[in-house]
Amino acid sequence: MTWFRKWMILSHRYLGIALCLLIVMWFVSGIAMMYAGGMPRLTPETRLDRLPPLDVSRVQITPAEALESAFLGGDPQRAVLLTVMDRPAYRFSSRGGQVTVFADTGDVLHEANARDAVTIAGRFTGLGEDRLRYAGRLTEADQWTITVRDRLPMHKVVAADDARTELYVSEQLGEVVVFTTRGSRALAWVAAIPHWLYFAPLRLNGDLWRQVVLWTSGLGCVLILIGLGVGILQLSPSRPFRLKRLLSYIPYAGWMRWHYITGVVFGVFSLTWVFSGMLSMEPLFWSSNGGLGAAGVNQAFSGGPLEMSLFSAPEGETWGEPLSGKRIKEIDFRRIQGEPYYVLTDDTPSAHSLVAADSFEVRHEPFSTESLMDRIQEAYPDVPIVESRLLSQYDSYYYARDQARPLPVLRVKFDDPDQTWFYIDPAMGRLVSRYHRLARLERWIYNGFHSLDFAFLYYNRTLWEITMILLSLGGIATSSIGLFIGFKRLGRNAKRALRS
Repeated sequence: MTWFRKWMILSHRYLGIALCLLIVMWFVSGIAMMYAGGMPRLTPETRLDRLPPLDVSRVQITPAEALESAFLGGDPQRAVLLTVMDRPAYRFSSRGGQVTVFADTGDVLHEANARDAVTIAGRFTGLGEDRLRYAGRLTEADQWTITVRDRLPMHKVVAADDARTELYVSEQLGEVVVFTTRGSRALAWVAAIPHWLYFAPLRLNGDLWRQVVLWTSGLGCVLILIGLGVGILQLSPSRPFRLKRLLSYIPYAGWMRWHYITGVVFGVFSLTWVFSGMLSMEPLFWSSNGGLGAAGVNQAFSGGPLEMSLFSAPEGETWGEPLSGKRIKEIDFRRIQGEPYYVLTDDTPSAHSLVAADSFEVRHEPFSTESLMDRIQEAYPDVPIVESRLLSQYDSYYYARDQARPLPVLRVKFDDPDQTWFYIDPAMGRLVSRYHRLARLERWIYNGFHSLDFAFLYYNRTLWEITMILLSLGGIATSSIGLFIGFKRLGRNAKRALRS
């Protein structure tokens, strides 16, 4: 038993010396991420706010004519009418990418050049072009475009404003896709970048980054487990155990005593955080596969391909009621249960109006539960349904702190081998979320342990913040004291070696 205890102590000591600095960084950056969020990005709210209102009176060609100019070779997966470079434009998306066709002339946007990028950045920021500097064309992602590499190539434009704004304009889309300021970049360096190890030279090598995160977090779990084991083995009272004498049983003094106490108190929480962080990388891809696929039900809900011939060119006089008093930014072309619809979006991403393409009447009623269930059974005729329920409140898997996810929502549970659940938005007649058995388990052991998004805590922001910060400070204390003790011991060992 003595050799086993010695092995555990030595393993914990030297793993701690190797990993404690990284773990301290994870805890500190985790607190920062509660307020800074993830990497700097152009949020949907900011994008819509800066997007000019759509002038439908300038639309001269039909969606079908624009699709012919796009040369997609088939029906698009998505089609949107919006303003690009101060002109109305159709944007078609397919598996091969995106194509933008100007709705006033039918010309295809092949690529936005450097001059266009400066003009686009000027409209986005409201600054004159004399206060904008073109900083080059990116064909490879940099630190701030890691998450939008599919938008490359991009033009970088730097603004001479107080915020030190930097903008990245997609050459293909002709619009700003990343928007950072000096403040958001600074926050990223103390929050998302150290927490996710999003250092560009590492993150741009996806396989290497994944392995580094898996191995460091995995070894971190081993470190904490051994530490908890040592804590139990070392607590060996020489006299009958009494709770009020608990501290007197600790066989350490000084900093080691504090490391022991904080480790025993906060070690389990540290373990759940590091372990759930490792699970975010899906080791062995254990929870990403399985369940009923979304493609079948999406096709059933649409009722057919997105045929542009079903939609006419928007004309000002026909949009009286739908556009009344609204600043429409985008018009999304949808096919829902076989019928064509326009989805109008104004300044708020979640504020949509559904308009029938044939009559231009606004649809105020949601699609019936019966019609949605018919479509689901059409998609999966051989899979039994054990429950279908219209929820007016969020449950443990479909939820949002900002209340932005649509309600009511139809929850459908299947009796398939993976016990799949669907969440369907009746207002738009579409699938909004999908969980199978392993994905629900991952929700608890990742989101639950890592973000503490349990209902009793998650919706009380103040209580959640206090809990997260106190537990994180405990983890910081344990790791920092361990790091100090470890390097102090290394220093003593080095002095002995030099004297020898």
